[in-house]
Amino acid sequence: MKYNVTINERLARTLQVEASSQEDAELVARRLYRNSDIILSADDYVSTEFVVDQRQPYYKSPSNDFFLIHGDCNDMLPRLSFGFDMVFADPPYFLSNGGISYQSGKVVCVDKGDWDKGKSPEEMHEFNYNWLKSCREKLKDNGTIWISGTYHNIFSVANCLTELGFKILNVVTWAKTNPPPNISCRYFTYSTEFIIWARKEAKVPHYFNYELMKKLNDGKQMTDVWRLPAIARWEKSCGKHPTQKPLALLTRIILASTQPGAWILDPFSGSSTTGIAANLVGRRFLGIEKEKAFLDMSVARRKELESPRLFAEYKNRIADIRVMESMESPSLFASEQGAMGKLPFIE
Repeated sequence: MKYNVTINERLARTLQVEASSQEDAELVARRLYRNSDIILSADDYVSTEFVVDQRQPYYKSPSNDFFLIHGDCNDMLPRLSFGFDMVFADPPYFLSNGGISYQSGKVVCVDKGDWDKGKSPEEMHEFNYNWLKSCREKLKDNGTIWISGTYHNIFSVANCLTELGFKILNVVTWAKTNPPPNISCRYFTYSTEFIIWARKEAKVPHYFNYELMKKLNDGKQMTDVWRLPAIARWEKSCGKHPTQKPLALLTRIILASTQPGAWILDPFSGSSTTGIAANLVGRRFLGIEKEKAFLDMSVARRKELESPRLFAEYKNRIADIRVMESMESPSLFASEQGAMGKLPFIE
C-alpha cells in the first residue's frame, strides 16, 4: 500500500519591534516578513515533522470489509468521498471527574482519559453539534444514525440532532441485566443507557427489519426497552476498552437497521465492537479513533475473526444471530453477496 508523507520543517526567530500594543506588534512583524526585511534561514531551524496522510487506513482487513482510520472524525470525515448506510456513535459522556465505581469486587476510579473530561454545557453542545454535522454529511439520504449515551450527554445529542434536521425515530433504553452496584446507597442504581435512533431526512423512508425484530421478541412487536447484559468476559480477549459495548447490543442495532453488505461508520470506534458485530452479520465497517492503543486492540479483535473456529464461536454466542440463522428466509450475510462494490479508500 502506498502512503503520502508530508515533511514539515519548522523555522522560528524572535525579534523586537516598536509598537503601541500586541496587535500592532504582530502587524509590524508581518509587514517586515512580507516585505522580505526578515528572511528565515537554516540558522532558524527548530524541528522536522513527518505527517502520514491519514486518509489511508490504519488497518484494512484482507476481505476489505473492515477499515480503521487514526485521527479525529471531524478532521477525517471531510476527506472521504463516500456515503454510509448507518452510523453508530458512542461519543464521550464527559464523566471522568474523579468519581468511583465497583467492578469485579473492587472499588475503582471511573476516569477513562482526557478525552472524557467534563465540559461546560456550551462546550458539550458545540462538540456534539460538530461531530454530528460531520457524520450527517457522510450519511446516505435514507441512512440512519444511532447514538449511545447517559443523561450526562444524551439530551445535548438530541437537541443537536433536531437542529441539524434529523428525525428522531426512537429512544431505546438499554436495561442492563448485570449493572455494577451503587456504592453510596443514596440513590437508585444506575442500570440503563439510552440509544437514540434517528434518520437523516424527515421525509425519506428508512430501512427497518420489522419481521426479524418481531421474531427476536418471540413473535411480538419489539419494544424500545432492551434487556441485555453488559460486556461479557469472552469479549475482552484482546484487552478491555473503558466504555466497551457488548456485541449483543451492536448486533441487534445493525440487524434492525441495515441490509446485507451495508457500510457502517463509527466515528468513535474505540475497540471496534461495532465493526466486529458488523462483520459477524455480513456488513462492512469503517471506524475512526484518536487513541492508537484502542486501534491496536481493534486490529487484534478483527484478526481473531480470521479464525473460522472463533468466527463461528462468536456468532453462536450471540442469541440474535442464532435466531436469525434459524429463519427460513434467504441468508442475511453479505459474504454470499459477491462483489464488494466501492471502497472508502483509493488504493
